[in-house]
Amino acid sequence: MISKVTHMCVYVLNQESAADFYTNKLGFNVKIDVPMGPDTRWLTVTPPEQSDLEITLFPLIAGKMFTEEKIKMLKELVSSGTFGPCVFSCNDIYATYEELKGKGVEFIKPPTKEFFALEALFKDDSGNFFSLQQRT
Repeated sequence: MISKVTHMCVYVLNQESAADFYTNKLGFNVKIDVPMGPDTRWLTVTPPEQSDLEITLFPLIAGKMFTEEKIKMLKELVSSGTFGPCVFSCNDIYATYEELKGKGVEFIKPPTKEFFALEALFKDDSGNFFSLQQRT
């Protein structure tokens, strides 16, 4: 029986830029950063209060997993905001919203009361969107 999630993957257009975004804007910590060949590395970040969940910042490069054609398609999908890979939670959505906005994070929806929580939506530097929620 599966007991928990330890890793999740977020496709990024540029690992270096993504590392900067997730650490310096979102405040995440780098957990693992090791070379995986000449063009990429295994790079994971963790939310500050959840070090057992590693978010792999996975670069879109051709190789064993993806052909050039698939990479082109995936880059278009990521950069156009097609993927919303997860929900992040916080204790004070209004303060978090203002803090992240002040750091240059692009929000596509300000904090709004929804039936399930207070929610805001933001994008990372690759185009992925995320839900930021405060449970009520």
